[in-house]
Parts: sequence; structure tokens; C-alpha cells
Amino acid sequence: MDFEFDAKTQELQAAVRTFLDEQVRPAEPVFHEQLAHQSDPWAWSTVPVLQELRDKAKAQGLWNLFLPGEHGAGLTNLQYAPLAEITGRSHLAPAALNCAAPDTGNMEVLSEFGTPEQQEQWLKPLLSGEIRSAFAMTEPEVASSDATNIATRIERDGDEYVVNGRKWWITGAMDPNAKIFIVMGKTDPTADRHRQQSQILVPRDTPGVEVKRGMTVYGYDDNDHGGHAELQFHDVRVPASNIIAGEGLGFAIAQARLGPGRIHHCMRSIGLAEVAIESMCARADSRETFGRKLSEQGVIRNWIAESRVKLEQLRLLVLKTAWLMDTVGNTGAHREIQAIKIATPETVQWILDKAIQTHGAGGLSQDFPLARAYAGIRTLRFADGPDEVHKASLARAELRRQAAARD
Repeated sequence: MDFEFDAKTQELQAAVRTFLDEQVRPAEPVFHEQLAHQSDPWAWSTVPVLQELRDKAKAQGLWNLFLPGEHGAGLTNLQYAPLAEITGRSHLAPAALNCAAPDTGNMEVLSEFGTPEQQEQWLKPLLSGEIRSAFAMTEPEVASSDATNIATRIERDGDEYVVNGRKWWITGAMDPNAKIFIVMGKTDPTADRHRQQSQILVPRDTPGVEVKRGMTVYGYDDNDHGGHAELQFHDVRVPASNIIAGEGLGFAIAQARLGPGRIHHCMRSIGLAEVAIESMCARADSRETFGRKLSEQGVIRNWIAESRVKLEQLRLLVLKTAWLMDTVGNTGAHREIQAIKIATPETVQWILDKAIQTHGAGGLSQDFPLARAYAGIRTLRFADGPDEVHKASLARAELRRQAAARD
């Protein structure tokens, strides 16, 4: 068993870390200042300093690192994992390297399932960073934790499909540069439960597409990531060629998309947790209560120690999952993908909570990044499926496995 990353990964780790320290960190305050002065606060992807970062990342070969195969950097999941962790240390880094959700998942869908024409029209500009995208699945009127509940209709009418429905929490869709939406809806409500759904490409400027409002998360509008939108599709007509892979394959495509998406979220979240531990230690060393530094208080030391143990356990599980995805495929790694999806938000949320507590009331304020990070990590207990669904599925699989072993 070898725990050392290969030479290529170590080289890229050093390059990404240097890029983060020398380019991204200094750009963060500039980004927020420039965004505040834009006429459209949601148009975050056109902020000049972000464009400069993206040009520099391209020039250094730090571009589309998440995507394997011919369209991406050709890295394995295990090679990308530590790089994603580094980008998770800054909210700006994933976008600077064109490795930000939801574009990553949408590029994976188009790369794996898109026709040559769809790839030329939409994948190519996404890969080059010219446009953004969104993935429209979640709905307000049904329990979307069960994707088969999706009520949006996609109905064939001659050479076109007509889309009607309402979506919400559609990440990135408030950004006017999100030019294409991948929409999930039902094409045949009478088909088998997992064959009713399809996915279709809907350009933003199609008549009948309405971006109704931006959603807030604990009061944060997340406008520096394109926000989360409520969308309405009213008699939206698109060419029949916009269907992805064919009718009835929407659920299968969603599952294929969410596997890599889940592990990417987990990788970045580990980097965020590292920043939280660093902040907790720095704060504990700089403040005194009752005649002693916080770092000398037993309860604070317990939090720091437990944070380190929890995070190291989590990292090993995520790396094992990445290795399994590379060696036996996403289906073979399904149990571990579910496990990290359950463990990561819970663990990182716990670490952030202790970092906030160590900072006192300041931890709740805008003067530190912890409160906003907490709000963001809390959403991951819903994103790509709520904790409870993954726990129920994992438990069923474990019960079957144990029963088979007894037999």
C-alpha cells in the first residue's frame, strides 16, 4: 500500500498551490470590489480580475483539470483529488481553473453523452470558459430528493420538444453568462419509474424561459458564484436534436453526472476544512481568556485535536473513493461515493462550527469567512441528494451484503 502521490500529481500540486498563493489570494479583494461596482451583481463570471486569472491558468496548463479523457487534462480521480482540495481553500480558485460546479458536471454530461453537434455548440465554449451553464433538476412542488418525482414535462411535437415546468435552487443560473441549461423532465409518465425522465438542452434566450428570482442561503445570495435561481419554463420550444442521449435516459444520466460531482464537492470541502483549522489555531494562539491563551484551554485543544482526526479520516475515505472510481468505475465505487457524501458535509460543518465558536461573536460576522463557509457547507447536505436518502440507500446495501454473508 503506497500513500504517496505520483510524480505528475506532486508537480501539479506545487503548481496549483503556487498559483493559489501568488495569483488567486491577492485577487480575492479585487474581485469583490469589482463585482460590487458591476451594473449586474450576478454577472460574476465577467469580473475583469477573474478573466485575468483564467487567462493565466490557461497559460500555465492549469485548466479543466477535473475532466478525464480527450476533452480534459487526462487526470485520474486520484490525481485530481489533492488538486481539488487545494482549490477548495479559496472560493475563487475553482472558477479560475474552470473547475467549478455546476459547469464541471455539465461538461462531463456533454463529454460522455452529447452528440458531436451538441459538443461543438455547447461543450466547446464551456471548455474554453467562454460561457457558463446550469443544471435544472430540483423543483419546488415535488420532493426532489426522489428524482423520479420530477414534474416538469418535456413533450415531443414534431421536430421540437415543448418544455413546461418550474425549477428552483438552480445553481449558477442567475449569471447572465449561463447561456445553456440542462433541464430534466418527464417525457413519458407511463414508462417504467426510472425511464420516464429525459434531459434536454435549453438555451437561456429561448422564448418562454423566465429567470424569476435569486434564492438566498441563510441570507447569503451567493452572487459571487452565479447564485441559485428559480426558473419557469412556459411552452419553451427547442429542436428535437437538443435531447441528450435519447428519451428515457434522464435518470441514468443524472446518476452518472452526480457521482463525479459528489466527489468533487468532497475534495474541495476538505480544503475548506483545512482553512478552518488554520483559522481556529491562529485565533486560539492570539486571544486570552481568564489569564491564559485560548490555545491553552482544554476544550479548545480538544476541538483542534478532534478536527485533525476527523479530517484525516475523511481525506483517506475520499482518496479511497477516488481510487475505486479509477479502478472499478463509478458503479463499483457507489458505496464509497455515498459514504463520502454523507460524511463530508457533516464533518466539515462540525469543524467550521468549532472554528466559529473559537472566534467568538466575530465568527458569526462578515469580518471572517467562517459564517459564509458554514452556510455553503450546509447546502451540501441537500445538494446531489439529502443525507437521509444516501443513508437509507447505504443501509439497504449493507443489510443485503450482511444477509448474503450470513447465508
